[in-house]
Amino acid sequence: MQIVPVPFDHPDALKLNEIVLEEYAVRYGDPEGDATPLDPRMFASPRGLYLMAYDAQSRPVATGGWRSMDGGEENYADGDAEIKRMFVVRQARGQGLARRILALLEEDARQAGRVRMVLETGIEQPEAIALYTSSGYEPAAEKFGYYRHHQESRCFTKRL
Repeated sequence: MQIVPVPFDHPDALKLNEIVLEEYAVRYGDPEGDATPLDPRMFASPRGLYLMAYDAQSRPVATGGWRSMDGGEENYADGDAEIKRMFVVRQARGQGLARRILALLEEDARQAGRVRMVLETGIEQPEAIALYTSSGYEPAAEKFGYYRHHQESRCFTKRL
């Protein structure tokens, strides 16, 4: 597997983004999937990073990114780096790709001066919750993000 930085609006990133939104729609019964406003510039260095994993046949199989978030923005704190669009296609799951991408995102955010990783997921994504909790993330004292008022939302944090 090869993991490389790509723009958030790279064609392969857009392709996997469509797949993850379809999966969210099925899991949560919402045809929109995820309405969180995202702009490709949010993932540009030094305020973010977006990664794409490719298999041996050069097919895109996983993504993940982080973006800078600071105090006053939907209950974020100064120095936050938010994980977004962590996703592995079904046929590539179980190979540790998400864990590898997560570690790379954490290291990049740390080098960019961010002090805390944060993420928002939902109760219909138990495998995501298991990944994050086994990687040292703890439930947030106060929810943040676009879906912070939704009962299905779960927020996690980790000090960098």
